[in-house]
Amino acid sequence: MSFVLGLTGSIGMGKSTTAQMFADAGIPVWDADATVHRLYAPGGAAALALAKALPQAMDANGGVDRAALKAMIAADPKVLEQLNSIVHPLVSADRARFLAESTAPIVLLDIPLLFEGGSDQLCDAVVVVTAPPEVQKARVLARNTMTLAMLETILARQMPDAEKRARADYIIQTTSLAEAAKAVEDVLADIRSKHA
Repeated sequence: MSFVLGLTGSIGMGKSTTAQMFADAGIPVWDADATVHRLYAPGGAAALALAKALPQAMDANGGVDRAALKAMIAADPKVLEQLNSIVHPLVSADRARFLAESTAPIVLLDIPLLFEGGSDQLCDAVVVVTAPPEVQKARVLARNTMTLAMLETILARQMPDAEKRARADYIIQTTSLAEAAKAVEDVLADIRSKHA
C-alpha cells in the first residue's frame, strides 16, 4: 500500500512546479486538473456525458468548450451543480484507479481544492505550497489570461493560505526554485525515514 501524499496550494503558489519536482524525484503524480482536461477532451467520459446533459457546452470536435461552459455557469448557477454531479464522480473514479494500481512506496495527489473538497481524508500527509501574497499576485497577473478581478474571485472560493498552512503536515515555500527543490527532498526523506 502506497503512502499517499496530498499536494495543494492556492493559485499562483507554485503547486504545478512543485508537483513536477516530486515527479522528477520518481514519485507517481495524479493531477486533478490534468484529469479534468483529459475527461473534457473529445471522446473523454465527461465530454460524452456533457454532450447529452449540456450540449451547448460542446465544441465542434466533441470536446468541452470551457469558455461556453463558463458563460453558462455565470448565467445559471444551477449549471455548476449539474456539471459537478457529472464530473466529480468521474474524477473520483480516475483517482481511485490510480491509487488502486499504484505499487510505488509514495504517490502524490495534486489537487487544487484538496481541503475544500475533503480529499485530504484520502491522504496520509499533506504538503501545502505557499509564497508571499505579493509574489502570488505577480505570478497570477503575469498570465495573460488573468485579471485582478478574476484572481479575487478565485481566491474567494479557496480556503485562505494561512488556514491551509495551519492544516498542513509539510509546508514548502516556493519563492525560490532551489529552496522548493530542497524542501521536496526533505519531505521525501522525512516520509521515507518514518514509513520505511
